[in-house]
Parts: sequence; structure tokens; C-alpha cells
Amino acid sequence: MIPDSTAKPALGVFWMVVTGLFFVGVQALVKTLGTRVPAAEAAFLRYAMGLVFFLPILEKLRRLRLTRRQLRLFGLRGAAHTAAVALWFFAMARIPIADVTAMNYLSPIYVTLGAALFLGERLAARRLLAVAAALLGALIILRPGFREVGAGHLAMVFTAMFFGASYLLAKISSDDSGPGVVVAMLSLTVTAGLAPLAALNWVMPTGWELLILFGVACLATGGHYTMTLAFRAAPLTVTQPVTFLQLVWAVALGALVFDEGVDPWVVLGGVVIVGAVSFITWREARLRRRTVAPPVPAAQE
Repeated sequence: MIPDSTAKPALGVFWMVVTGLFFVGVQALVKTLGTRVPAAEAAFLRYAMGLVFFLPILEKLRRLRLTRRQLRLFGLRGAAHTAAVALWFFAMARIPIADVTAMNYLSPIYVTLGAALFLGERLAARRLLAVAAALLGALIILRPGFREVGAGHLAMVFTAMFFGASYLLAKISSDDSGPGVVVAMLSLTVTAGLAPLAALNWVMPTGWELLILFGVACLATGGHYTMTLAFRAAPLTVTQPVTFLQLVWAVALGALVFDEGVDPWVVLGGVVIVGAVSFITWREARLRRRTVAPPVPAAQE
């Protein structure tokens, strides 16, 4: 937790805004790429080219003495993230950008559920209601029975689940591994996991397609870095609500650049999900603050 004396809310908001722009840029490039290159191959090439950013620490990784537990956690996370990334690339090329962005907000909800089921964390009534609200937001977006729910939408349901599992495993891995090692091992395991999937249906990419995927790797790496800067500068209660801007930009990008129109139900569902995630983040921050500071009567509910 960031002490109030060192927190810089304005800087945290700035870096989170930059992060959102980076990730919307990733979506725009993947949408531009289209469906000629299979999803698994496109994801593999993105991660393989992204390894160039980890060359400076590869020698350090080689000298590491990883325990069996660490290797198991890195392997499990790599498998979950591999599935999530492949499904995300599949969905991104087939459904509107706004739909992908809104449904991706479900990942923190699955992290909350997973922490309660597998880590023994308490799921209080208010957090449970927030989870229910987020799932309702997903139903608003999908509207089964009122619109056709295609393969892309189903892929995003599982994408959020697998990303949630990946983030939960990252939380466990960070207990005995540094953040640099966790991120680098993720890139290595996902690249290795995607390689056989890409080989099953390989299509020779053009130079233009490779350039687009390298741009995806650069923007994604930059987004993860600026997100880290945002988390260092300000608490999650400040930075989390800013992620809603990414949905706004995704809707505008889809409508203005890719002629996808604006679906008010997708926007409404996204707002419900973001609101639920922000509430859970705020509640967790309050509970964490109580564990490190004496109770104050004014803070009682």
C-alpha cells in the first residue's frame, strides 16, 4: 500500500490514462491485422517479438535456481495466459472493440472469486453483491436471446476467466519471486505455449503484418510499464476508476475508425462492470488500511 505522504494521485491518473491509450492502440492494431493470420499465430508472433525487451535480463534468468513450486506456478500461469491471449486475439478480430474492452473488465471479478475459492479470502456480502452486479453487466452486454452471441463473445467470456486465473497465479508467484522475474517468465512460457498452437495452422505473414504485430508488442510492453508507474504513484482506489476511459476510447475508435457503431447496451454493461470492480477495489483498500492503522471513529460506517 502507498503511504498517503508519498502518494501522487495526479501522476497516478496521468500514467493510467497513458496506459489506456497504449492498450487501445493495441486493440486498433490487432483489429487492423484482421483474420488472415490465425489467432494463435498472431499471438505467438507478438510474444516472440516482445522477447527482445527482455534480452538484458535473460542471463540473469538463466542463473536463477527456481524451486519446483516456482516452476509449477510459472507453468500453470503460462498455460492460463496462453489460452487467454489466443482467445483474445480470436475475439478481437471478430467482434466490436467496445465489446472486447467491456468484457475484459470481468477479469478482476474472477480474481476475486478465485481468491475466495482457492486462497481462503473472505467474500463479504458487499463484495458478493458487487460480483453479482458485474456478472449482470456481462449479461447486459451479451443479451442472450435478444442478440446473436457469436464465437467472439463466447471467446471473451473464457478470455476473462483465463486472464483472471493468470493474475491470481501472479499474485501467488510474487510472494517468492521478484516482479521482473514474474513478467519475464510469463513472456517465455506464453511464447513457448503458443508455438505449437501456431505451428498447427501456420500462414506465412507478410512484412506489413509482422510490422503490425511488432507494434502490438511495443505498445503492450509500454502499457504494462506505465501501469506499473501508475500503481507506484497512487493507490488502486485512485487509478482503477480511470480504466473506464479505455471503454470510452474503445467505443469512439470502433465507431469512428472501424465503422462499428455505438451499442448503448455495451456501454451500459461496461459501466456496471467498471463500477463493480471499482467498488471492490475501494473496499479492499479500506480493509487493508484498517489492518495497518488504528481504528478511527470517524471512519466507522
